[in-house]
Amino acid sequence: MIWVDTDAALSELIDDAVLRHRYALDTEFHREKTYFPKLALVQIKTHETTAIIDPLAVDTSAFSRLFDSDSLCVVHAAQQDMEVLQHAVGAIPKRIFDTQLSSGFIGLSTPSLASLVQNELKISLPKGDRLTDWLRRPLSADQMKYAASDVEYLFILHDKINQKLEQLGRVSWAQEACEELRSRPTSPSDPRDAWLKIKEVRTLKPGSRGTAQALAQWRELKAIASDIPPRRVLSDIALIGIAHAMPETVEDLSLIRGVESRQLGPTISSEIIAMVQKGRSVDARFPQSDADDIDKEFRPAMSLIAAWIGELARIHDIDATLLGTRQDIMDLLRPNKTSRLSTGWRAEMVGRDIERILSGEAGLSFDGHGRLRLLPTTLQ
Repeated sequence: MIWVDTDAALSELIDDAVLRHRYALDTEFHREKTYFPKLALVQIKTHETTAIIDPLAVDTSAFSRLFDSDSLCVVHAAQQDMEVLQHAVGAIPKRIFDTQLSSGFIGLSTPSLASLVQNELKISLPKGDRLTDWLRRPLSADQMKYAASDVEYLFILHDKINQKLEQLGRVSWAQEACEELRSRPTSPSDPRDAWLKIKEVRTLKPGSRGTAQALAQWRELKAIASDIPPRRVLSDIALIGIAHAMPETVEDLSLIRGVESRQLGPTISSEIIAMVQKGRSVDARFPQSDADDIDKEFRPAMSLIAAWIGELARIHDIDATLLGTRQDIMDLLRPNKTSRLSTGWRAEMVGRDIERILSGEAGLSFDGHGRLRLLPTTLQ
């Protein structure tokens, strides 16, 4: 295991990695004190080298050369890693194999790395403290050992999972799912929708919702600009209190629960009052739920289709969430909307069955042993 904290050493590591057909990768990061995740460590394993890279000491843009190569990046539960790398590096690996995601195609359901290594390799990973400050330097020997363990066994897991995928004829399924994960958007959501993330927002009366939306959007933009959590700009309880009270002056603002006028200062307080005034003219409405988008005649089909997806997942020993989610079903029921169930391997396994059910050509029945079966129907 080597510690990399110079640009020259990082360049040498990348020179080696781009020539390999694969490399293992993991990250450690924090986001408690910032709006964007703060990259604290990058762990990379190549053919014979396990490296822990200090992104606080090197130019992280150098990773883009590795990510743009044809070398396969082996990761575990990579969604947050992709977000962190996109922000810190400005790029993500061109090809990935996610061991957690891919294991769902061989009968395992989103296992942690520790449980996957234990179940497949009979090895117990070192336990780490989830409250570890990965930004502190120097790291202890135990911290280094724990960080390295996150990539140490990914090659072996990749080989074992891929072998089982080949036996089941599901390699392309896993590849498709990994690409879906890799290409998922990682940018922040629209600040105009920030108000919908606040738990108490649905307690507001219609006249106060516009103020909540305007305040939340203002808070989000402030947080992004300063790279701090939104709650550091204005707490949720203060935001909801302001939306309820609709203060007209800075003096009124100081009387609201959760508002610390001395902490906000005169400039911020004036901006808040301006947002209150702006929000009065905003007709903010809660978005319709997905269920509301579907005609009533199709709503009973949701439970029926979900049950059949669950049965197929059991039969084929595959994680049901990989086969089809509630959102996938809704997308299929919507007119003029492309669903994952209507293309690729999902269409072959379940999509065609659903089309037959919706058209009335087939129906579901119990087989007498508590299992579902698909039967043809006689149309009247």
